[in-house]
Amino acid sequence: MKIAMIGHKRIPSRSGGIEVVVEELSKRMVQRGHSVDAYNRYCGEEKIKEYEGIHMIEIPTYNVPAVHAMLYSLLATIRSIFTKYDVVHYHAEGPCVMIPLAKLFGKKTVATIHGLDWQRSKWGGFATKYLMFGEKMAAKHADEVIVLSKNVQKYFKDTYDCDAVMIPNGIERVTPIAPDKIKSGYGLNGGDYILFLARITPEKGLDYLIDAYKKLSTDKKLVIAGSIEPETEYIASVKEKAKGCDNIIFTNFVSGQTLAELFSNCYVYVLPSDIEGMPMSLLEAVGYDTKVIVSDIPENVDCLYGYGNSFEHGNAESLREVLQFCLDHEDMRECDYKEGATAAMTRKKREELIEKYDWDNITDQTLELYKSLQK
Repeated sequence: MKIAMIGHKRIPSRSGGIEVVVEELSKRMVQRGHSVDAYNRYCGEEKIKEYEGIHMIEIPTYNVPAVHAMLYSLLATIRSIFTKYDVVHYHAEGPCVMIPLAKLFGKKTVATIHGLDWQRSKWGGFATKYLMFGEKMAAKHADEVIVLSKNVQKYFKDTYDCDAVMIPNGIERVTPIAPDKIKSGYGLNGGDYILFLARITPEKGLDYLIDAYKKLSTDKKLVIAGSIEPETEYIASVKEKAKGCDNIIFTNFVSGQTLAELFSNCYVYVLPSDIEGMPMSLLEAVGYDTKVIVSDIPENVDCLYGYGNSFEHGNAESLREVLQFCLDHEDMRECDYKEGATAAMTRKKREELIEKYDWDNITDQTLELYKSLQK
């Protein structure tokens, strides 16, 4: 098949979970003999014509938040209309606004809703309405809608009477590596820090984590790995909250070996989010055999399938309690202490998770969905 991917920023990139998903799916589809065109947003970066067999199509747009994604998805859709594709696969709610245009020209379309983006506090009134409109266009006009969690699947059925297909994101098993760059760059030796690695936005709950950390009895550091540029109002408030605590380290955006070392050597990874789709950073942590603590929102708990620890979302004291327990009981940090799980049970859960979310299986499920549209 000939497939178009529209909606991500750029690949290869770690700018967000969508970019990781598009890359992982696309390169495996190419390995299976399919042709994939990835429509990258172009704002003056170095152009890449091909990556892992994926053909890159650069769509010029303005680096202005209000028009960036809107202009890109319009131009990408127009270009895709004049190319013979078996499937045009849209990612995220905003780009899905253009699905009716693609359908008007006879394109088979699939939409992946990576999360209910309009719920995120960073969007203003117009942007929120635009995202909700994109969501509606996906539900009403896409040939198939993919969602990442049972919670969102139920939402689409209840809201639009849309029978969305659940195909989750994937996990790649990774061999942990010893600290090197993080030792020289941040003074981290392994096992001596708690890790937060995600976008620094209000819905990720970092302020709860800082509040909880400051009340812990521990000499372990808190490493906050996420872009702090440009400095938003929320990022400024988080940095102000952390001021005066020398054991809180902001690394800014990380990738490559530094990211791998941070996952490999942390004492525990914490994701205290209020809103998620299916968090790629959490799945990556599991792939590195990292111990995890997450907020108890359905998207996190369902994703983990019983692995790791959880706390009451939005409750800094609940997070402090779980963190302190894990710090005081090293042998129990991979278990949910409230459920009395054993370490052996948790290791089995991890193996089940990796099998369930294997990227090759996820790719096969997606391709089967594509093939069903060709009949």
